[in-house]
Amino acid sequence: MTPPVAHATRRPDGAALVITAGLCALGAVLLWDAGRLPEATGYSGMGPADAPRLIGFGLIGLGIWTLIDGFRSEPEDPPHQHPMPVLWIVAGLGAQLVLLSTIGFSIGTGILFACTARAFGYRKLLMSFPIGVAFSLLVFGIFDGLLKLNLPGGPLETLIYGG
Repeated sequence: MTPPVAHATRRPDGAALVITAGLCALGAVLLWDAGRLPEATGYSGMGPADAPRLIGFGLIGLGIWTLIDGFRSEPEDPPHQHPMPVLWIVAGLGAQLVLLSTIGFSIGTGILFACTARAFGYRKLLMSFPIGVAFSLLVFGIFDGLLKLNLPGGPLETLIYGG
């Protein structure tokens, strides 16, 4: 008679535990912050605390779902990481952040658009930059002209939309 074979116990996925902790912590912060907002409701019966409360409960629910999945599924080998696309996007964001007050919204966002397009594999920066500037000018016009929300304007915005 052979002795029973002991089944190897599998450890839970460590990344899932870390993601669970982050999601639940962020959800808890939103719930705590929503508790500090006034409960005054308007004509719709909704108050300013309702949206953060809903998002907080949603994040905690996603955290619990991630925890359960971390215990149930077999850990997979992580895919090969490609750092260059991330660096292109971070460089575009950094350039937009640094240059926004001097060159304006449209040109800064055009740089971000071109860097993001490059990160997704489009190699023609001289083509994607003007497309990004054109879209950004349209967004600037909508926000500044129609919605009366001030975006940082530069020389291009002043030339097209006036001072």
